[in-house]
Amino acid sequence: MRSIFEDTATAFRLKSDSELERAYFLFKMIANQPLVRIGTAVTNFAINARLPVEGLIRATVFDHFCGGVNEEDCLPIIDKMYDHGVSSILDYSVEGKRVENQLDSALEKILRVLDFVKEKQAIPFAVFKPSAFARFALLEKVSAKLELNKDEAEEWQRVVNRYDKVCKKAYDLDVALLIDAEESWIQDAADELAHDMMKIYNQQKAVVFNTAQLYRWDRVAYLKQLKELAEQQGFKVGIKAVRGAYMEKENERANEMGYPTPICASKQATDLNFDAGITYMLEHLAIFSIFSGTHNEQSTNMLMEKMEEMGIERGNDHIWFGQLFGMSDHISFNLAKEGYHVAKYLPYGPVRDVMPYLIRRAEENTSVAGQTSRELQLLKKEKERRKL
Repeated sequence: MRSIFEDTATAFRLKSDSELERAYFLFKMIANQPLVRIGTAVTNFAINARLPVEGLIRATVFDHFCGGVNEEDCLPIIDKMYDHGVSSILDYSVEGKRVENQLDSALEKILRVLDFVKEKQAIPFAVFKPSAFARFALLEKVSAKLELNKDEAEEWQRVVNRYDKVCKKAYDLDVALLIDAEESWIQDAADELAHDMMKIYNQQKAVVFNTAQLYRWDRVAYLKQLKELAEQQGFKVGIKAVRGAYMEKENERANEMGYPTPICASKQATDLNFDAGITYMLEHLAIFSIFSGTHNEQSTNMLMEKMEEMGIERGNDHIWFGQLFGMSDHISFNLAKEGYHVAKYLPYGPVRDVMPYLIRRAEENTSVAGQTSRELQLLKKEKERRKL
């Protein structure tokens, strides 16, 4: 299959010359590890000291990686992308909280987002993170199969109720709901909750999607187990497939606590595991709906080629491709041009509250050198095409 990802005119068609220059500048900065460390420290200091830096942040890194400060603020970007075949997923990127009223507030926020999403064909999914609905320590205890005391059992029931309330609303509105992944030592509890919700709300089609981080070597086995359960219990499975977000933390914890790391031994093993997971789900498309969340061109090409080999039409409703806003436009917009279903994760929220998310984005790009250099190569190519 010919590579469709070199078409920079399509990839960056929504960027003005100044936005293209800003993107090039940002990825140049992100490519410099010492600069990212210094920039992170200075930004954290400025935010904590309440210095008036929001305007500068908004005009640079925030506007490149985020859609806006609230749902309405995101609408111009949502509409502009949808005009070119790329849908959006509103991701309220404010860090998880710890106390009950904050967890309830997170639930109310997602319920309001579902109402907002229902009104926009350009937003086919809503999303939430398990730790937005439950204390981390409680998820850890449930995952470890430890007995809960009376207060914890009541607290856990409130978590189950939050899950059920948001999944029921998604089902009633006919909006697909993505549940993001967590660290491995709290993921079992999140998996069980997602499975329980699929059993209730995925009877006819995938409404609830769990996330499989395929840098974990056990996740293909998890997909096979889910398929067996789905056949036995009569439900459909929605899966967002990603490589994973906590590799350093996972390896450090495994090393400190003396258990085998859940992470694949190498980048190559991770790539093979991701492709094996996608292939398995494609082979059982009667059960699975797939959201392939990756910035990896090889894995994206692999999925496109498998679809062609198996005679699966490009616009099949069971298969979506996804990338983050501000990254991999050469994948997203060229896929959309070829007729595939594509959605961008569109983070949003108050500038100060979203800064931890933005700092993670910069650090992750720094650690994946190939990703940043590829972005720079394509931005440079488009600058030359426009003769900037």
